[in-house]
Amino acid sequence: MALPLVVGTDGSDSALEAVDWAADEASVRGLPLRIVHASLWERYEGRALASTRKPTEEQELTRQIAESAAERARLRRPGLEVSAEVLAEDTTYGLLREGTRASALVVGHRGRGEMAGLLLGSVGLTLAGRAECPVVVVRGDRDESGARDGEHWIVLGVGPDENSVAAVEFAFSEAELHGCGVRAVHAWRMVLGEGAEWIGYEDEAVTAHRRRAEEHLDQALRAAAAAHPGVRHRRHTGEGHARKVLLETLDDADLLVVGARRRDSAFGLQLGPVNHAMLHHAPCPVAVVPQPV
Repeated sequence: MALPLVVGTDGSDSALEAVDWAADEASVRGLPLRIVHASLWERYEGRALASTRKPTEEQELTRQIAESAAERARLRRPGLEVSAEVLAEDTTYGLLREGTRASALVVGHRGRGEMAGLLLGSVGLTLAGRAECPVVVVRGDRDESGARDGEHWIVLGVGPDENSVAAVEFAFSEAELHGCGVRAVHAWRMVLGEGAEWIGYEDEAVTAHRRRAEEHLDQALRAAAAAHPGVRHRRHTGEGHARKVLLETLDDADLLVVGARRRDSAFGLQLGPVNHAMLHHAPCPVAVVPQPV
């Protein structure tokens, strides 16, 4: 049985955008959509406000949040199998548990009320760093991001090691499903003191770095490109901080895909500064794909 796509909602505009994205994605993938809402009232509104309401009122509100999101998804994608459930637990732990039996987790980039500026840090970042499945943080304006001149692109960030294998396959699979191309991006940097007088023109050191970067991309993409021969793909290498190089390629991106490394520790995946920056600043949805051990 196919694992569902799971989206977390708290009723905020950002969460509803995540529901829309998840409904579209589940429809394209042919997967059921599961919508969940955590019911720990104090987490969103504070104990003072919670104490002014009867338990039945709280239960009704949480039920309405989940059911209205489900109805929104059904109206958006008629025929889509949609279920909704209220989780009587902490948001982060509840979604992490959901991630053990989901094809992917989807969340908005911020939430309701006083938590609006912090939700990505408290929920989205934790999920991206610890979930066992891919996590998509829905960012950007759906009306402004994406295709330019009729072309749709998924941008794939490829790191210097082997932690991008699962992310590469995820990006190519997504591109095949959506009829997109894949733009694979890899950043390189000059070693301090190497080719110190290269500014303004190319020299042997720059050429060598660029060639190695292109070879690294070729090797990273080879298996997925062979498995998905119908997906067009382009390589992009750039000198500089990976954060800067990646952000410069996202103006026309429908989705950014990055990999995450798993370590044997209580902290789960290690996002690193690049992924952290993308989750905060990318102008499009960001998929963080864990590399299996």
